Amino acid sequence: MSSSTGLVIERLAKRYGDAAVFQAVDLQVAPGEFVAIVGESGVGKSSLLNCMAALDTWSEGRICHDGVDLGQLSEAQAAHWRREHLGFVFQAFHVLPHLDVAQNVALPLLLLQRPDPARVVQMLDAVGLQGLGGRLPAQLSGGQLQRVAMARALVHRPRLVLADEPTGNLDPRTAAQVMDVLVAQVREHGSSMVLVTHSEAAAARADRVLQLTAQGLHKG
Repeated sequence: MSSSTGLVIERLAKRYGDAAVFQAVDLQVAPGEFVAIVGESGVGKSSLLNCMAALDTWSEGRICHDGVDLGQLSEAQAAHWRREHLGFVFQAFHVLPHLDVAQNVALPLLLLQRPDPARVVQMLDAVGLQGLGGRLPAQLSGGQLQRVAMARALVHRPRLVLADEPTGNLDPRTAAQVMDVLVAQVREHGSSMVLVTHSEAAAARADRVLQLTAQGLHKG
């Protein structure tokens, strides 16, 4: 594979004993492409996303990103790959309560030993949190916390962005603003993005909508 193939998933399956969480999943997401995955609760959408992030293991098949076979990475190598190339937006925010907003957003850059205060300010502006860098997470609303999580996921310009119900806790207006930022940042940097969502409005922003069922991924 070339170094810019994006995300490639081939015949992926995850099972617990005889019970399949998902199976026969094939997916290609090109650089700069945004794919939304929808499906009923319990069908394995979040589990599939965690496999794409090399946070979970799978039973068969292959996941490659920009020519890197994620299944061949050691735990330490996978952690380094995530740090360098992945931005993950969680529904539950996962911001660190003892760090202020700017410190939370700066964390991926610090882990990469590439501190860039100007980039942190740029991302805070992009997500509509101008002037709030010194606040603690406890002082923010749910919508603001989601924007912090998004800025943190995107600050290091990741090549792959994964988002698990990023608008699930937000009102429609804030959800639309969050999606605006997410799409704009992905387009600007040519990242591949996969969104898992129940929101029809969020899914409608994608280039493609796919439905996950027990038989695999299909056009939504």
